[in-house]
Amino acid sequence: MIAAPEIPTDFTLLQESETHFSSDTDFEDIEGKNQKQGKGKTCKKGKKGPAEKGKSGNGGGKPSGPNRMNGHHQQNGVENMMLFEVVKMGKSAMQSVVDDWIESYKHDRDIALLDLINFFIQCSGCKGVVTAEMFRHMQNSEIIRKMTEEFDEDSGDYPLTMAGPQWKKFKSSFCEFIGVLVRQCQYSIIYDEYMMDTVISLLTGLSDSQVRAFRHTSTLAAMKLMTALVNVALNLSINMDNTQRQYEAERNKIIGKRANDRLELLLQKRKELQENQDEIENMMNAIFKGVFVHRYRDAIAEIRAICIEEIGIWMKMYSDAFLNDSYLKYVGWTMHDKQGEVRLKCLTALQGLYYNKELNSKLELFTSRFKDRIVSMTLDKEYDVAVQAIKLLTLVLQSSEEVLTAEDCENVYHLVYSAHRPVAVAAGEFLYKKLFSRRDAEDDGILKRRGRQSPNANLVKTLVFFFLESELHEHAAYLVDSMWDCATDLLKDWECMNSLLLEEPLNGEEPLTDRQESALIEIMLCTIRQAAECHPPVGRGTGKRHLDALLRQIRDIVEKHTDIDVLEACSKTYHALCNEEFTIFNRVDIARSQLIDELADKFNRLLEDFLQEGEEPDEDDAYQVLSTLKRITAFHNAHDLSRWDLFGCNYKLLKTGIENGDMPEQIVIHALQCTHYVILWQLAKVTESSSTKEDLLRLKKQMRVFCQICQHYLTNVNTAVKEQAFTILCDVLMIFSHQIMTGGRDMLEPLVYTPDSSLQSELLSFILDHVFIDQDDDNNSADGQQDDEASKIEALHKRRNLLAAFCKLIVYTVVEMNTAADIFKQYMKYYNDYGDIIKETMSKTRQIDKIQCAKTLILSLQQLFNEMIQENGYNFDRSSPTFSGIKELARRFALTFGLDQLKTREAIAMLHKDGIEFAFKEPNPQGESHPPLNLAFLDILSEFSSKLLRQDKRTVYVYLEKFMTFQMSLRREDVWLPLMSYRNSLLAGGDDDTMSVISGISSRGSTVRNKKTKPATGKRKVPEAEESSSSDSMWLNREQSMHTPVMMQTPQLTSTIMREPKRLRPDENYMGVYPMQPEHHQPPLDYNTQVTWMLAQRQQEEAARQQQERAAMNYVKLRSNLQHAIRRGTSLMEDDEEPIVEDVMMSSEGRIEDLNEGMDFDTMDIDLPPSKNRRERTELKPDFFDPASIMDESVLGVSMF
Repeated sequence: MIAAPEIPTDFTLLQESETHFSSDTDFEDIEGKNQKQGKGKTCKKGKKGPAEKGKSGNGGGKPSGPNRMNGHHQQNGVENMMLFEVVKMGKSAMQSVVDDWIESYKHDRDIALLDLINFFIQCSGCKGVVTAEMFRHMQNSEIIRKMTEEFDEDSGDYPLTMAGPQWKKFKSSFCEFIGVLVRQCQYSIIYDEYMMDTVISLLTGLSDSQVRAFRHTSTLAAMKLMTALVNVALNLSINMDNTQRQYEAERNKIIGKRANDRLELLLQKRKELQENQDEIENMMNAIFKGVFVHRYRDAIAEIRAICIEEIGIWMKMYSDAFLNDSYLKYVGWTMHDKQGEVRLKCLTALQGLYYNKELNSKLELFTSRFKDRIVSMTLDKEYDVAVQAIKLLTLVLQSSEEVLTAEDCENVYHLVYSAHRPVAVAAGEFLYKKLFSRRDAEDDGILKRRGRQSPNANLVKTLVFFFLESELHEHAAYLVDSMWDCATDLLKDWECMNSLLLEEPLNGEEPLTDRQESALIEIMLCTIRQAAECHPPVGRGTGKRHLDALLRQIRDIVEKHTDIDVLEACSKTYHALCNEEFTIFNRVDIARSQLIDELADKFNRLLEDFLQEGEEPDEDDAYQVLSTLKRITAFHNAHDLSRWDLFGCNYKLLKTGIENGDMPEQIVIHALQCTHYVILWQLAKVTESSSTKEDLLRLKKQMRVFCQICQHYLTNVNTAVKEQAFTILCDVLMIFSHQIMTGGRDMLEPLVYTPDSSLQSELLSFILDHVFIDQDDDNNSADGQQDDEASKIEALHKRRNLLAAFCKLIVYTVVEMNTAADIFKQYMKYYNDYGDIIKETMSKTRQIDKIQCAKTLILSLQQLFNEMIQENGYNFDRSSPTFSGIKELARRFALTFGLDQLKTREAIAMLHKDGIEFAFKEPNPQGESHPPLNLAFLDILSEFSSKLLRQDKRTVYVYLEKFMTFQMSLRREDVWLPLMSYRNSLLAGGDDDTMSVISGISSRGSTVRNKKTKPATGKRKVPEAEESSSSDSMWLNREQSMHTPVMMQTPQLTSTIMREPKRLRPDENYMGVYPMQPEHHQPPLDYNTQVTWMLAQRQQEEAARQQQERAAMNYVKLRSNLQHAIRRGTSLMEDDEEPIVEDVMMSSEGRIEDLNEGMDFDTMDIDLPPSKNRRERTELKPDFFDPASIMDESVLGVSMF
């Protein structure tokens, strides 16, 4: 084949905006009516000029035609669907889908080609989309890099590897689409030097990606594209030969009958076909050198197998071009692959070549070079590979008997005694072809003779000689079984065998020795037994016998055992065998149905007696019900048992337990679990198939009733029952939340279930009573003995799972976010056990709604403050450990907001607003001369002051003054210190937030970019938040025009990629002018009072200025201390504030934008791979937020305070 010029690795658009396409015609149109227009000349590739951007096909301003979507017609009931969706469904005729795409390509090839590019991207499992702008201006490598960044790396699944009914046929539909596309475009479009070049360039770039999904999908597409091009090349070759014969026949005519016009047309057609052949060869060379040569040795075995399978098809389909040593060597080398599936593809590819005897001459050099490897593969550890290796040698033997030596054949002969029947049968066929299939010329005249004179006489003797030479006399049954399928007539010729034993030998014939006669008798007995019993000898049983034995043993195990692990193993075995693709499916399904029938009937009978009124159930009845229920539950986990209607009996059992209160705990636990499985299988049924309204209503009713039952069991006296009810309730609430309608499943809206306030309260109470407990309270066994360390860890793991289940409800807005306050307040006390879970919950809730999350944090602090007041009274010591602990928790909460103050600006302001209102909520009954009862809370609230911007501090200070009387501002007693310190924290601080303001302005996520920032909102709003959201957003923005400094645009940095900075939108200014209603109306002040107040204000301003200077001086010290603390890892809790900031802040001033990109704490996703700085951090100290590290003794032993 001709070496192809390199195809550019970037997407290009044509300079010509109009291209002529001919209709799809065959090559017999010798009249030249459908010749290609502008081929190779007018369709040159290149970028569009500035005046041509936006123009393509029929012009940029023209619509693509009626009933068009994504650039192609929408027919066959697949309107408004992209190529990927159509191919995934697999319900439409692929040719009509391709025809629609071709039609759209003729109207506007840029849009159609963009659809095709996105089709390959989506087939790889990537959620990114290549836009028209990217298509025009970005290089191929840049587009692939962009798609790689948008790829979901958390999941290893992609369409080619996904399980499920809708993905089973995706691979075949995907391959069919590519084949049909090339077949339908083979007469015109593939020669326009645009479509194929772009597709090949894309697939070549994707096949070199580090992302497995891209590499796997693009390699499969490229190989199928190559196969389709090989078929086109073969058709061109055939047409060239036909044209050449027609030309020679016309030219050989006498001059009077010769048609010169026809000769011209034939000559022109042959030239055109030759040009097309050259172009196809260039395309094939580009794919072969750009994809195959690199991917046939890919790290992924599936990709290597694809390459070998396709090259075998090329060599078989177009042997003149591909069946040579230049391509065969890749198959030979890959026979040494470490993975059995790749070696198997090599053997099957070679079988297709050796089967055609006409190709044997081209395989001689390959056979001599790799014959020894093929022979050694008959002993492969993978039985499938060994079987195919023996079959390949059988084909080699049929092509030429001289190729295999006697030693090679002996290596195969002994395999007839293998315990693996497929290997033995393949070896028996090889043995029969080598020793028993040859017949002398004189035997043809005695075919009708019988007995000793029959043609089988010599073959029987040969069989006896082989058996004796193998020296495995006790294994005659194995030899007979190996040859039973291929030599049945020989082995059943008992008349000939009797003749050899009883009749005298013919003249010149050597008689059988006693040893040979004994061997023949043994072989004869084995053949009779094989014919009578129809099964192989012991140790080489058929699948049928083994299957029956296996099913009987599983049934016996289920009937005898009640251990959950054993029963689940039996259930999984049935599930693995009940595959509709297996031929044994019907037999296994019948056995499974019989077993479930017996269990269901037995359970109904036992339950009727067990629940009979007026009688006290004994222990034997309870044991029988429990054991049967265990078996049914284990099977219901993996099998759909909906037709046995298990909901009714389980509901009756659970309802009786609620009414009587004496139901054994294990029966309740398994009944709850079994009912849960019933609900889930019903949901799967209505989701996957077309369900009726009655099915949805029935499922809705069952689900609601089941949730009520679980809620009742939350108050059960038994802990195990409560834990089971809680876990199942969390699962059901999560499954039947608003998330159930995602993915286009709006028909499931009637099933959405939102828990009421009482259920939310009971779930929260369960968490507080059973999760946030001391370790010693949960480590005593029933007999009062202390459990070992393994039991402690197991109990902790169980409690962590319970907490995680409830936090998931908070994160997905199934329960109100304010319920998380009771969780957040435990952050420090139970940090070693649940710190990572609580912190992750904070992060996720902040992503949903920053303001509501801040309200929840301040609510948790208020709850702790009220608990302290209830315990110690209002005259508590502010230096007490309890109050200090609350302040420390507030400090930790403040650290979780990160350093980008603009992103959390409104949330922090709302937090201060709620804190101020709480502090002044309870006036002192002794009068205004005494501080409000909750005034000490301002001391806690001051921990969040550093998170306020300078202008926001002034706004909060103004709001604070609304609650203060003039006398309060003059108080200096100790009881007023919280107010004084909080006021000072608001007055101080112009310098301490300067860095944060600059950082926020230049960060990519801030509001100074011109892309509009969407406010973080949850899917479900908490009712309290809805009522207060408007008022909360109104109080904040007073005097904004007066206090908010002008934000200067950050100068652009010199870089290879220039980013345009965002600009503030008018509607994004948080600090607008909103009216505020004061809660305390102050009387007008007289002149003396005003003078006194002004003097006090000047003194305060002077003190504030001095404090600002001190804060500015201490800022460097603070950073230095923080950096050293991070380096030393002095405290487990110091990990709250991300240490990666210090590493970046010490970098050059010109990279301030990169600094802020690493500070996006509130939107950081833990599922993303760690950044380089985070990895450097792990070298400094262990990651205590890793759940695995919580179990470490060194972590569990760290003090929290």
